[in-house]
Amino acid sequence: MNQDVQARAVEQRLNQGLPDYWYPVLPSWALRDTPVGITRLCRDIVLWRESDGGIHAREDRCPRRGARLSLGWNLGDRISCRYHGVEVDGAGEIVAVPAVDQCPMKEECAVTSYEVEERHGAIFVYFPGNRETAPPLVLPEELGSPEYSHMLCTAAWRCNYRYAVDNVMDPMHGTYLHAQSHSMAKGAKTAVMRTRKTPTGLIFEKTDQSDKNFDWTEWGETDCLWMRLSIPYQKKFGPGGPFKIVGFATPVDERNTTVFFWRIREVQGWQRGVWRFLYRNRLEGLHWDVLEQDRVLLENMAPEAREREFLYQHDVGLSLVRRRMTEIAREQVATAAAKE
Repeated sequence: MNQDVQARAVEQRLNQGLPDYWYPVLPSWALRDTPVGITRLCRDIVLWRESDGGIHAREDRCPRRGARLSLGWNLGDRISCRYHGVEVDGAGEIVAVPAVDQCPMKEECAVTSYEVEERHGAIFVYFPGNRETAPPLVLPEELGSPEYSHMLCTAAWRCNYRYAVDNVMDPMHGTYLHAQSHSMAKGAKTAVMRTRKTPTGLIFEKTDQSDKNFDWTEWGETDCLWMRLSIPYQKKFGPGGPFKIVGFATPVDERNTTVFFWRIREVQGWQRGVWRFLYRNRLEGLHWDVLEQDRVLLENMAPEAREREFLYQHDVGLSLVRRRMTEIAREQVATAAAKE
């Protein structure tokens, strides 16, 4: 593969989303009895639930004529295409072709299957690339610890997912874009930044300020690509420790992304109920306002913004994450080329 072809392949892979990782694709509440069709990482996928709550994820294409399986019927352990009744099971195999007897489709055709897990109010799907077998899904500790209470919010943004990642890895924007926020109105508008390595990635933080604003952010890789940050809360906003957010930016296609943000607080006992009540009734709307500020700004970035930008010291964190993602894409493209 020559350098120009490789560079284009790497850029395309970056824009469409890196395979060989787990991604949250849908909040749990969005999948009930009816099959749901989604696009993630430029792949069309159908998800459906069995009666016991188990979830299947398969390519959203019937091998008969290419109709969307997501428009079909949920038969529990299988899904039936509405166009001609072809039935596909949870492994992606054709198990019935009701229109004819002894159809060769049953032996010769199948649809791509995806491994799926449901965790903490979200459905995660593994997107195979060079590595077909999914590794264990390992999430940040706050999501699995009984010491923490968390609530998930999701939003659709009309921008490439890389802009959403850059936004989270840029702590200084909170001081300006979110200056009117109840939680980010304080703190200095200038800062010196530094990077700290972690076992799973890096932390990018202000050196001269902490517990005042959006003062640090973290990038992590644990066979899924996540971000974490903390925002201080005043006592009047309820019991518990610092307010944390664990976030994912899941690519839809090259122009759209779905963001998943778990709002988290370390709180136990009766205080957990108080915190959740206060959040739902007093704070959640304010946080949606902050997300809307991010969405509007990112959806209206100048054309080809990333190719015409000027980065400085406050952008070291997002530059390092960009570099790491490019390294992953190059390795994946080179491995795929070697296999071919």
